[in-house]
Amino acid sequence: MTRWTWHGGGIAAARTHFGDGDAPWLDLSTGINPNPWPVPADLAIDWQALPDESGLAALERAAADHFGADPQHVCALPGTEIGLRLAGDVLPAPAAYFAPSYRTHGDMFGGARPATLAEAGDDTLIVANPNNPDGTTHARESLLVHRGWLVIDEAFADHAPELSLAGAVSDERRLVIFRSFGKFFGLAGLRLGFVIGPRAVIAKFRARLGAWPVSAASIAIGIAAYRDAAWIASSRADLRRRAAALDAVLARHGLAARGCCPLFRLVETDQAEALFERLARRAILTRPFDYDPRWLRLGLPGSEADLARLDTALTLG
Repeated sequence: MTRWTWHGGGIAAARTHFGDGDAPWLDLSTGINPNPWPVPADLAIDWQALPDESGLAALERAAADHFGADPQHVCALPGTEIGLRLAGDVLPAPAAYFAPSYRTHGDMFGGARPATLAEAGDDTLIVANPNNPDGTTHARESLLVHRGWLVIDEAFADHAPELSLAGAVSDERRLVIFRSFGKFFGLAGLRLGFVIGPRAVIAKFRARLGAWPVSAASIAIGIAAYRDAAWIASSRADLRRRAAALDAVLARHGLAARGCCPLFRLVETDQAEALFERLARRAILTRPFDYDPRWLRLGLPGSEADLARLDTALTLG
């Protein structure tokens, strides 16, 4: 089970361990949009030239417009995972994090401690909003009362822009926010993310990232996707509809869905490990958790056929 409790993904390992079953495999182990932004076939990407400074600035402006942030406070990253780990060098320790959450939050700063908002005191505090894996959300005002540095991982905030504190970032506030491109836009393989913070903090990130932090493909695709307002609005509505349909299927099988993020749902059952195994034998990969064996997280099926296949697998046992 260790391979699948560490993080989502791992279809190749699942195929080796469980066989092909009812292949093709259906990966419901991640929180990635199963219907990605459609990259145009004619999108111009210069694979020979090094990424251009003006292109990087255009990407950060497009992202800032989407986030509702000032472009001066936005820095592109080769994925938020790297940015979060760099934060341990940029921001002061000691640090605390809301648990349960991403493993990376606990690894930052050479090891952060789990704590509530009250217990964190003046320490740097790391919070995911919405949280992963339980989909819990935090009111913006409840987070801003923290006295120390506040680091908010908004990897799943694109579906609900009202949750974001990106617009509150300023040089006067000890607030740093991370945003992911790959989850909402469904292009996790691009490895693109952003850090939003005071300009002095952004300068430290830029110094560590060097001259070409992201690829030419990330720049071209990121700019076009963030400017596609029609797709963004349509995808938000589609994700909500599909999440409601998933909730209904789970409820029909006695599984109560938890969470406010439409990209995944968490269920709690004494049979979580057996359910993981049962679904995997039918070539459906979900996400178990070693720190709570009663939890199982399911990503969003991308089509009616995929949802029906999950429904059938839950019925047949």
